[in-house]
Order: sequence, then structure tokens, then C-alpha cells
Amino acid sequence: MNKPADAAAAHVTNFIRNAIDADLASGRYASRTWGGAPGPAATHAGAPGDPAKIRTRFPPEPNGYLHFGHAKSICLNFGLALDYGGVCHMRFDDTNPEKEEQEYVDSILDAVRWLGFGWAAYGTEHLYHASDYFDAMYQAAEYLVTAGHAYADEQSAEEVRAARGTLTEHGSNSPWRERPAAESLARLREMRDGRHADGSMVLRAKIDMSSPNINLRDPAIYRIKKATHHRTGDKWCIYPMYTYAHPIEDALEQITHSICTLEFEDQRPFYDWLLARLAEGGLLAHPLPQQIEFARLNLSYAVLSKRKLIQLVEEKHVAGWDDPRLPTLVGARRRGYTPEGFRLFAERIGVSKSDSWIDYSVLEECMREHLNQVAPRRIAVLEPLKLIVDNYAEGAQEECLAPNHPQHPELGKRALPFSRELWIEREDFMEVPAKGYFRLYPGNNVRLRYGYVIECTGCDKDAAGNIVAVHCNYFADSKSGTPGADTYKVKGNIHWVSAAHAYPCEVRLYDRLFRVAHPGAGERDFLLDINPDAKRVVSGRLEPALKQAQAEERFQFERHGYFVADRIDSKPGAPVFNRAVTLKDAWQK
Repeated sequence: MNKPADAAAAHVTNFIRNAIDADLASGRYASRTWGGAPGPAATHAGAPGDPAKIRTRFPPEPNGYLHFGHAKSICLNFGLALDYGGVCHMRFDDTNPEKEEQEYVDSILDAVRWLGFGWAAYGTEHLYHASDYFDAMYQAAEYLVTAGHAYADEQSAEEVRAARGTLTEHGSNSPWRERPAAESLARLREMRDGRHADGSMVLRAKIDMSSPNINLRDPAIYRIKKATHHRTGDKWCIYPMYTYAHPIEDALEQITHSICTLEFEDQRPFYDWLLARLAEGGLLAHPLPQQIEFARLNLSYAVLSKRKLIQLVEEKHVAGWDDPRLPTLVGARRRGYTPEGFRLFAERIGVSKSDSWIDYSVLEECMREHLNQVAPRRIAVLEPLKLIVDNYAEGAQEECLAPNHPQHPELGKRALPFSRELWIEREDFMEVPAKGYFRLYPGNNVRLRYGYVIECTGCDKDAAGNIVAVHCNYFADSKSGTPGADTYKVKGNIHWVSAAHAYPCEVRLYDRLFRVAHPGAGERDFLLDINPDAKRVVSGRLEPALKQAQAEERFQFERHGYFVADRIDSKPGAPVFNRAVTLKDAWQK
């Protein structure tokens, strides 16, 4: 399994790590064997001991693109396996053929790899699909029927729902609950062979209709669904329910710790009941997997509901699943977020058993922290205003030197061309300065960063009174890096690029998609909370070195933030840049 460079960092303990530590210390899983591939008890009987100390899994359903919450789960499951000398299985829970597509499978694999993880370990590629186990799941269902633990129920969905009871009232038994096992088995086989219509019957586990846990009131484990599966085609007319399939998948794969989000906590008794029944029948071997739940990610200023994400895409509030404003991993990658930033975020927020909200600023700060370490520095002027150095010779040019990264002098310096006409930021000039304004205004001196000290002499305006150019004179003995530079003391320091050499470029300034911390709170339409300024496109002027930037190459644009060359729209010699995150948190109250 691939190991991210930062995976060996010290980890803060938590209740999941404590459980794993206790299991390893007690030898709970020491007797496990591994038959080389997932399978029932017979596959692993007599096989060598499992070389993996633990086995976890990341089991998404391939019916959409992964979001930031999945990143937390990926980092947790793959990270634990790495830290404990185990393996994390990459598994697709593809039990719902109507919503699953190969496109989603491919995007999920790309996202996991992009985050820095892999599923190869101990000489095996641990990439699996629930559909690999459809035969084993069906055989388990036949066993449950013959053992008296399941029955074919011919009630309608409405009748089943009505008889289920409530949190305060027991459910009532189905009239089919006590039918002979042979009769239920015959119905199950007829369902399998396509002899009954969708919804006409289901296979239910026989547990306890009076259980205080509604999930144990004879849950459905198979339903009829005559749909083409993207991997098995039309082989099956029945498909297992997720709550039935998931524990069997874990057991066949010899998973030790099945780490789920809190909404599955009420399902754990059924998880344990099912595995115990199948182990009694010799289909599964001890020790059995254990399910452990943790709180899912709740992130402010974002929506992670699949339904709401689909609505945003389908109603074209965003430009697709990889829109950099969306909290999807493909969107984050395009925006310029980094795998290392996500791994730092997952480590920093940790795991807990109680729901809580994480402020979006925590994620942004993790991205800043990593990008600050690795992003080379470059200069971009995003709201250009012409600056004319009147006493600099026309046609003359020279080079000014700027560090590629001030914290990494070993990365050297780069040359910035300097000429008579420059571009500066429009906000760096005021004809009538406000109090405390130290940048350009008539009569004031500032330093052109990495260049000369200049004195502002005035400005040009168009017929409408708009400022179209600023004029100045430079002091020839003030160039940065020369002995005379220190004799000039100025309060202002502004960015610039040479007008003759600058690269004109589309720059997309992305921000949070929502303008409030909890979009849609209080039954409000969440779409009304979309931030109208979440995307702003400007035509910038960039230092010429940026023209050669490669797709997905990241930089700090000094003063403006961290940017990435768009992985879709950038062309060789013509990159388009997206802002990943600003230099400082602009959302602090």
C-alpha cells in the first residue's frame, strides 16, 4: 500500500486507536489466516497466518463523486492500516444497480490515489466489489432460510411498513413469518429466477418484531430488482440490501475493524446478529469483524448532502462536479487544494463519538500551512493600473532578482524584467490618500518590491475622470540588493510587473460557495444562501515565468494567495489560474 510522505508523523490517540491497541494486545485477531483472496470460511481454513495485523476498508457506493467527508474516512481507514502494519481494502458497495456507473468508479479510484493512498499490500491488489460476492451472499441467504432465520414475505411495501411499529409500539408479525422453510426457499429461488415482479415480495431476516431497535424487526435482506448491473449485467433479478451485504463483505474480506459513521450505530446489532448466524452455519470463520462508529464530518459554509450536491450540479448553480466551489474532491483538486492539506486536516480534527461542527477556516488553514511550505512565490497584478516611470529611458530594461521561496533559500532566485512601463494594483494608488494609506499618491515614496524606490508625481485621467495611468520617477541608486538600497526608508512596498513582458491571463478568484455557516438552516432553501461572490474572474497581468506553468502547478501569488494552473482549461504556454485560498482568513468575524 502506498505511504504518503507525512504518514509517519506522530498521531494523537483516539477511541478507535485505543480499541485497535487493545485488540492487538489481547491477541484477538492473532489466529486469523488469509487464503490469498476474500472468501468464506473454507477459503481461509488451513491457510497461512494473515500478514496484515489489521484489515480496514473504504467502501463507497459508486453512485456519485466523493466529497470532503469521504476524505476524512479515506485518511482514517487507509491511515490506520498504514500505521498498524495492516491493509485497507478498496471496495465498491455496488449493490444498487440503478444508480451506479463506471464513471463514478473511475473517479473514486482517482480521488483515493490523489490523496496519496493505494490498496496494494503484501503482494496483492486489494481492490474489491460487493458484486464479486453476490453468489456468496445468495448462498448465505439460502442457509438463513433453511436454518429458520429468514423467510419470504409477500406483503406489499405499505403493509410491511405499517406492521413495523414505531419507537413506542412493537411491530406485528407478518402472516408469512411462520411459513415452512421449504416454501420460503422455493419463493427465494423463484425471485432469483425472475418469476416475480419488482416489489411483489422480499426476503426478510427473522429476528424480533418486538425489539426496541427497529432495525431488528425482521429487516429485508433481499429485494426483487430487474435492473442491469454495470458489472454483472442481467445475471441477477434480486439484489441484497446494503445492511445485509455490508457485514458479509467485511467477513469475506477478513476485515478486523469495520469503521463506519454514526448513522450505522443502530445497525450494529443486526451486523453482529447476521455474522453470528452465518458463523454458526460454518459459512464464516472466527474471529468475526467488529463495527466501530465515529462522527461524520460536519463542515460549516458547505453542504455535504449527496442530494443537495446533485441539485447544485443538475440545476447548474455550479459548472459540474469538478467546479472548484463544490466540496467534492475533484473540485478541490481543480481548485488547488492539496492531498497533504487534507491529510493534515483529517489529523487535526481527529475522530469522536459525538457530532460537532468544524469551521471551514480549519480546512483553509491546513491548506495554507502546506502551500506555504511548498509553493514557489510569483507576482501577479490582478486589477492592473499602468505605472509610467518617466525618468527611466524608453526601450531600456534590466533584471531585478526575487527569491523563489523566502523560507527556502536553496531554491534560488529568479529574474524579473524591469522597464519604463509597469502594471501595479489599482488599489495601490489614491489621488487623495485616506488616513494611514502608505502606498502611491502624489508626492509619496514607495518601494517597488525587489526593485527601485519611486516618487509619485501624478496621474492621467480619461474624459470620464477615471484614472488610466500613474506617473513617477525612480531613484537610480535605490535598487534592492545594492548598497544604496538601505539609505531609503519608506513605509510602502508594492508589487509590479513589466508591461512589456507580463503575461495577460484569466484568473479565477474562488471563495466559499455559501455566505452563511449553515446553509438552509431552519427550513430555509439552501440555494438562497449561495455566495454570489464565490467566483470572480479577472484579467490579470502575471510575471512572464508563469506563462510556462504546467497544469496543477501551484504558486503563491505574493499578496493575493495561493493559486493553481487549472488542470482542465490550461494549455501549454497558456495557463489559466484558480485561487485555492487567500493568504489570510477573510471570513473572521
